[in-house]
Amino acid sequence: MTRPGGPEGNAVVYAEGAFRSLQGKTAHGLVRRSERYRVLAVVDSTCAGEDAGALLDGRPCGIPVLASLAEALVHARTRGAPATHFVIGLAPDGGRLPAHARAAVREAIRAGLHVVSGLHDFLSEDPEFSPLAREHGVRLTDVRKPPPRERLHFFEGKIEQVTAFRVAVLGTDSAVGKRTTAWLLVDALRARGLKAELIGTGQTAWMQGARYGIVLDALVNDFVAGEIEHAVWTAWRETGADVLVLEGQGSLMNPAYPGGFELLAAGRPHAVVLQHAPARREYDGFPGYPIHPLERQIEAIELVSGRPVIAVTIHHENLPRERVPEICREIEARTGRLTLDPLLQGAERLAGCLAERAATRGVSL
Repeated sequence: MTRPGGPEGNAVVYAEGAFRSLQGKTAHGLVRRSERYRVLAVVDSTCAGEDAGALLDGRPCGIPVLASLAEALVHARTRGAPATHFVIGLAPDGGRLPAHARAAVREAIRAGLHVVSGLHDFLSEDPEFSPLAREHGVRLTDVRKPPPRERLHFFEGKIEQVTAFRVAVLGTDSAVGKRTTAWLLVDALRARGLKAELIGTGQTAWMQGARYGIVLDALVNDFVAGEIEHAVWTAWRETGADVLVLEGQGSLMNPAYPGGFELLAAGRPHAVVLQHAPARREYDGFPGYPIHPLERQIEAIELVSGRPVIAVTIHHENLPRERVPEICREIEARTGRLTLDPLLQGAERLAGCLAERAATRGVSL
């Protein structure tokens, strides 16, 4: 996927009942950043009246959480920026459209909004929504809809042409903050004067405006490795990037989302950053499935890839923020890897660590 410059429109993000949970992670990503849309408001009646950024990260961002689409439309008009898009910010287990969201989609179409969904239920093929969209002259965009088979790529080895330094941001679980860390790392690398690009691998990265990437779980397995390779190669060829940061999916050991193997095999990163939530004890959505120890996960990644895990980045969910520095020091002492919380501490030290690693390989960053 590639994206032309500039926002495509003004978006209301639907996260009803989910903004305070991991099932609102698509909405979280859009609140934190989006180059594809100007995000005007989030819809979630369970936390209406709050600032979305304050709820998410403790930092107000000027995006209100409102109780309904109707309120969001009034807010947008009052700001002088009428809404043009309705983006489903839900990420439920299994990626299916919740029943309560159907009424909201219907309302959005009738309000003349283009609807964007990253779920596995395709709105453009829905017998109710498709004709309704035609009637109201709006687009239904299904981000997870697979590309035509004739446009897909099989792995062919051209990754070996890519001279950019490649780093994969993998995770010890799903919904653990890999994409956010990847973006913060890209920003920190650019702040050092480097040409850095994110290789997005999920629907939220597409919605945020990643210029290059794929939607990994929309692809037939035979083409996953080839599409990863092609995205990395295309980004390098078109931009001459110094560094390419690959967004991870799932984790190597999550029973439902064992993503990461193809990224290691086809993206062939030179180094790995491992995102971890120290307070989690079980895999996301699977009570009774304890998360494998951090050290075991590092060992597995290095065994599979033959590449080093150079840093551990943490997600501070369910941790007192004042304890984060201490927890980072404990993990760093245990693993021997630089450890930090990019959201609270920034990604500058991580970018510096990456530059040092590149230098040891004879790559000047």
